[in-house]
Amino acid sequence: MAFQINNISKTETSKAKPAFDTSFLQKEINLFSTSFSNKAKEDVFTELSVLLKAGIQLKDALELVKDSLKKKQHQDTMTSLSEAIIQGQSLSEAINAQEAFSTYDYYSLKIGEETGTLAQVTEQLGSFYARKNEQRRELINALTYPMIILTTAVLVVVFMLQFVVPMFQDIFKQQNIELPAITKAIVSASDFMKSYGFILLVILILPFLAKSFFNKKVWYKRFKGHLILKIPYLGRFVKTVYLSQFTQAVTLLTASKVPVVHSIQLVKDMIDFYPLQEALKQIEQSLLKGYSLSESIGKHALFDKKMVALVKVAEETNKNEFIFQRLNNQYNTEVQQRSKLLSAALEPFIIMLVGLLVGVILVAMYLPMFRLSSVLG
Repeated sequence: MAFQINNISKTETSKAKPAFDTSFLQKEINLFSTSFSNKAKEDVFTELSVLLKAGIQLKDALELVKDSLKKKQHQDTMTSLSEAIIQGQSLSEAINAQEAFSTYDYYSLKIGEETGTLAQVTEQLGSFYARKNEQRRELINALTYPMIILTTAVLVVVFMLQFVVPMFQDIFKQQNIELPAITKAIVSASDFMKSYGFILLVILILPFLAKSFFNKKVWYKRFKGHLILKIPYLGRFVKTVYLSQFTQAVTLLTASKVPVVHSIQLVKDMIDFYPLQEALKQIEQSLLKGYSLSESIGKHALFDKKMVALVKVAEETNKNEFIFQRLNNQYNTEVQQRSKLLSAALEPFIIMLVGLLVGVILVAMYLPMFRLSSVLG
């Protein structure tokens, strides 16, 4: 019997925390540390599942999980959960009161409690966050070395424009040399760097400082999401990551016998990637009008033909969980392959870019010197 989310009281629903800002760099891939990170959630849900399957009472299981955690913040959170259980609350209600957990965690645990499959749901949540952490590591591995090279390149270019070029510029003024066009361009860039370097630095840092403010704006989410998708290769990589997150979430909810419309609603609230949210909102409306899931997702370019075809097979064979699990495995494999290829492609490109920039600056500086030596000779 399918569990109906509508059976959850309005009071409980209204208390549910809004979905966290799961932007690409912070939550879906989780490059930055948080108070209760996805790695901590993976450990908590995985250990909790093992203990519940072993027949240990929920309160005792939470105490054992708390003892295994190292950070005091995490231990305090588990203590709060244990106290809430003692006071008679369910695990989902206790989770709902903690800002560290999302609406997705709340509804998943609520489903597990209502269907008597809490141990299985916690295991699936552990696997869900384990996969997210794996994708995070893959992205970090793919971008770390290229970012180090790119940062070094920027620092080298800034150093040359700030200190090296002015040294040559003084020589050129003393000798009254007619400068080639490329040298004039580099000298102008150096003058601009000396005059407006600090302002340029502020302009570059300002978007990062204002990110938390703009992330709440719908227009910014729309602009950022569609811009990312248009970037060659990287856009496809990001889309694959989110499709992997989407199929894994649907797999978990389908395994818990959640109706497809409610699954779409939950995933829409969980993933804060505007193009996917926009598509899921339209899919939800299409499902309510009587269209099948395959017909609904087939209307959006965000979902590829492979997914549409397999979802249609799932509807015909009633194998939704199996098909979405298979799709999730395929997208995870594609994420791994693309992350490796991204790293392999970025490294030589950035090295070539560094060589080109440094080479142009050196040629621009030495070209007048060669002309001067030929005249004197």
